[in-house]
This record gives sequence, structure tokens and C-alpha cells, in this order.
Amino acid sequence: MSTTSRRATVLLTTGILLIGANLRLPITMMPPMLDSVRRAAELPTSLAGLLTTIPLLMFALLSPIVAQLGIRRGTGQTLLLTMIILVGGSYLRIINGAWALLLGTALVGVGITGGNVLLPALIKEKFPTKIGPLTAVYSTTMSIVASLATAFAGVMSVHIGSRSTMATLSTVSIVALVFWALCAPFYGHPRKLNNGNNTDRLRPIMSAPLSWAIMLVFGLQSLLYYSLLTWLPSIWVAAGFSQVAASTLTTVFQFAGLPFSLLVPTLAYRHHGEAIVVAISAGGYLLGVLGILFSGTNFTANVVAALIAGCGSGAAFNLAIILFQKKAATAVDTARLSGMSQSLGYLLGAVGPILFGLITSRVAVLLLSAVIAAALGICGIITTTHTSIFPAKSQADKVGNRP
Repeated sequence: MSTTSRRATVLLTTGILLIGANLRLPITMMPPMLDSVRRAAELPTSLAGLLTTIPLLMFALLSPIVAQLGIRRGTGQTLLLTMIILVGGSYLRIINGAWALLLGTALVGVGITGGNVLLPALIKEKFPTKIGPLTAVYSTTMSIVASLATAFAGVMSVHIGSRSTMATLSTVSIVALVFWALCAPFYGHPRKLNNGNNTDRLRPIMSAPLSWAIMLVFGLQSLLYYSLLTWLPSIWVAAGFSQVAASTLTTVFQFAGLPFSLLVPTLAYRHHGEAIVVAISAGGYLLGVLGILFSGTNFTANVVAALIAGCGSGAAFNLAIILFQKKAATAVDTARLSGMSQSLGYLLGAVGPILFGLITSRVAVLLLSAVIAAALGICGIITTTHTSIFPAKSQADKVGNRP
């Protein structure tokens, strides 16, 4: 980034943060007004769940494709294309008719996939000396905006209607698109992304055993997060809490992970930082779900358990993102590793809530979550014992880029 002007640095950084702000917002705005949106579109109740499942399926199906497109066309150009698709899908959802709502939701999923997969690679490519801090800031922005969307969407829909609410909140995507278009002169030529040896670049990402461990880290944390987010309210109600109390505890779980969006990307680059983050991620989930299991109807104890589980959630997601960047020597491999991992991860995130829903026992659900948390810890430990998915390539890159 030393050859890039101050203006380019400011524009690219702001653009990254604005794209990050849109990576959960279009999804998290929907649950509070799901019933009104469904009725307005005349969508059957049985299909309402598709409004949150379709984007996750798009992530799973398209992540590897977006990664390859980013390598061939450049991360900047590909992100511009996916942001255009995101804006189009967001506003297609406000048109009357179930077809527009479902198609728009699918396009939203396509658009978000671009940022999910390529932002880690873009940061590694353009800001190689600021990977941790910039990842921390964009991840925190993503989480805060997503939480605010959930908090305000329901209230706004009561006063101005669900369609107007979607149109208003979706202006964030327009701002991001316009700003990212202004960054076009600083994208760089796509070949600049491919600054590694051609033989190394063509080496299959799946041939590296460490890639599978990283993929499982992302997949297991995704499975836990989306499954618990979906079923924790019901678990707390089954334990004896009111709907309001259960909702409050779920909110605690969601917000508890925010501090780790800032802490983890910086901590992971310190001595023994990865091992500490793995312990927080797996340990937080494990202790949190066991705490919920054994806390009964003690509200304070459940708040503490929700906080601990939420800390594990926030740490685990950011650990996975950092692994994409830290274990890959080049931006190319970061994009490929990100695409591979997110493909499986979001597939598990999409089917996890359905599988958990088939389990009728509250105790069984929490014990299964504890087992998955332990498996997450084992995979995380494996990643700490390796420096790179392609060690020889990593060493060559360090020598070639030594100041």
C-alpha cells in the first residue's frame, strides 16, 4: 500500500466499511417484519422461512464461483458487480408479488456473497500491513449495523410500512455502491492479485490438509451460530421463561460478541494469539450452552451463560476470517480459501436450524451444541499447529516481499 496515495487509502478504507455494513443488514432487517412482508407479497406461511434461508443457500452455492471471478476479474471489479446485484435485489423485494420477493432475496444473497468472500482477500491485497485492524473495524461495522437493523426494522414498519422500511434501510447499499464506484481508479489491474508463482496459484486449494481444518472451523461456527440464534428463544421458553425474557436473553447472546469483532483480529496476530482466540471461541460456546442447560429458570445465571456463548460466537466468526488471511500467503489463496470454506460453512448454517428443529428435546439440542463446540475447538487447535496452507509458498512469499 506504500505506492497508493492518501486519497486512495481513505476511499478504499471507507468503501470496505460501507460494503461491510451491507453484509448482514439485508437479512437481519427481515425477521421483525416477516409476517407483514409475507402478507403483502401473498407468500404462503410455509414459505416464509425461505426469506432467511435463500441468502444462506446462495452463499453456499456461489462462494467458490465468486472467489474465482475475483481472481480473474479482480476483487475491486467483482465487488462492484456484486454490489449492483445487491442494490437491484434489495429494491426488487419491495415490488408486489411473491415472485419479486423471492427473486429479490436470491439476488441479495448473490450480492452479499461478493463481500463475504472477497473483502478478506481485498484487505490482504491492498492493506498487507493493516490486515488485523481493518478486518476488526469492518467486522464490527457489519455486526453493529446488523443489530441496529433488527432493532429498528420492526418499529419503522409499524409507522411507515414494511415496504417503505425495506426501501429506507436499503439506501445503505446505494451509498456503498456509489462510494465503491468512486474507488474504481484504485482497484488495480486484476493481474496484480496474481502475484504468486503460476504453479503455486494453480495448486488445488483442497489439496492442502490445513484448508479442510479451516473450512471446518468456519462451518462449525456457522452451524452453531445460526442454529442457536434460531432455537435459543424456544429453548428458553421451554425452560420456563416468558417470550419477552427469552427474547431479551437472545439479544444478550447477539450483542455479547460485538467486542470480539474488534479484539480478535488484533489479538490473533500476537504471540500465541491464535490459541487464545480458539480457546475463547470453543470454550465460550461450550461453557455457554452448558450454562444454559444447567441454569434452569435463574434469569441472572442465564444472562451470564448467554454472554459467555455470545463471546464464543463473536470470537469464532472473526477467527475464521483471520484464518483465511493469515494462513494464505497471497490474496489469490485468501480468496480461494474463503470461497471454499464459506461454501460448506453457509450450507451448514442453512440446514443447521432445520436439523436442530427435528430434535424435540431441549437437553439434546444443548448437548449436541456442546459436542459441536468441542469439535470446533479441535479443528481450531489443528490450525494453530500450521503456519500456512502451502508452507513452501508462504516462505517464498516472505522472502520475495522482504523490505
